[in-house]
Amino acid sequence: MTMILKNCRILNVENGALTEGSMTISDGAIQSIDQSVEENSEARILDMQGAYVLPGLISCHTHLTIVFPFHLSDPNEDPALTAYRTYSRGQDALQAGITTVRTVGEVNRADIALRKSIAAGWVTGPRIYSAGLGVSVTGGHGHGFTTEADGADDFRKKCREDLLAGADHIKIFLTGGIAHKNESFDESQMSEEEIRAAVEVAQSKGTYVCAHAGDSGPIMKGVKAGVTCFEHTYNLDMETATAIREIDGFIVPTLGVTRSKDWMRQRGFEEWTICKAVSAASDHLESIKNAVKAGVTLVNGTDIPPGDTDDGTPIVVREMEHCLEAGLTPLQTIQTATLNAAKLIRNDKLGVIKPGAKADFIATQANPLENIRNLREIFFVMQGGTIVRDDRE
Repeated sequence: MTMILKNCRILNVENGALTEGSMTISDGAIQSIDQSVEENSEARILDMQGAYVLPGLISCHTHLTIVFPFHLSDPNEDPALTAYRTYSRGQDALQAGITTVRTVGEVNRADIALRKSIAAGWVTGPRIYSAGLGVSVTGGHGHGFTTEADGADDFRKKCREDLLAGADHIKIFLTGGIAHKNESFDESQMSEEEIRAAVEVAQSKGTYVCAHAGDSGPIMKGVKAGVTCFEHTYNLDMETATAIREIDGFIVPTLGVTRSKDWMRQRGFEEWTICKAVSAASDHLESIKNAVKAGVTLVNGTDIPPGDTDDGTPIVVREMEHCLEAGLTPLQTIQTATLNAAKLIRNDKLGVIKPGAKADFIATQANPLENIRNLREIFFVMQGGTIVRDDRE
């Protein structure tokens, strides 16, 4: 069925231009963008009444299966329970305007099962780009959530197993993090040979490695070994930020991880975890300011389930607001969850509004370029030409 969205203010996320017009949609994609629309009895016409229409949001650091607080996690959990939680989190994300997610390590590879169920038409949910289980060293960060490996050959094997199971990219863990009490951000957990082994496997299948990474030293080791996407980067100096930019790499800052004290407390996190997260907030922000100054491509990701709310606001939007603090403009902030994210997952049909692109949209009544907080008032979500949410109805 053909659908026409008329009376739109369409945001070009590449240059910030706003165009008033209409979009014709069929087969889940944008067929044309026109200044006016001819009435067509065979088409369903939806009047957007001057709303600001943006590409559907993409969240690139997502855990759909994670349990809070962390100590309640069960690595031997019944896969059926994991599946129900994954489906619920996917629905929350979709309702929040997140039409695509990149997962970075899921228990029982439940995200891949959800992706298959969506493809079969059994359920709905966001598009999913998966890292499979993710691979960490024995007892390292991610212990209990990931598959574990030691030595280059073992990393090759475990990375190949994730790709064979349907992963789109490889996730590894270069350092410690917040979740474990006795870890630090500068604790290097992988050898250079192990990192290179993961990169070689990914490149052999035409994909890439993303890495949990806390501190500049281990991050630089990852850059030299061929890692192209770094998650968190809590302590990042200018030299390392520049090195990431020189390889056309990406950073997924997840600034909300160190700025969501109330959210953590509401979900029963232990006080030491909250203190460890919040105490890193200042350094974390300065690190992302360094990334902005160096010209690194930043991508929106939350670590917290992106459909969750903080301060009454979807976490994915809160992450955009945090990025403003790091020095991005409103347009650049929107690009982190659209254009840049699509570049990272290597799909030029997402994250933009143009003929041939997927018909993934969100809409607001007020202009988010004037105030990014206007994205708190998303009232319309479409994915692949199907209306997911329209609060006006």
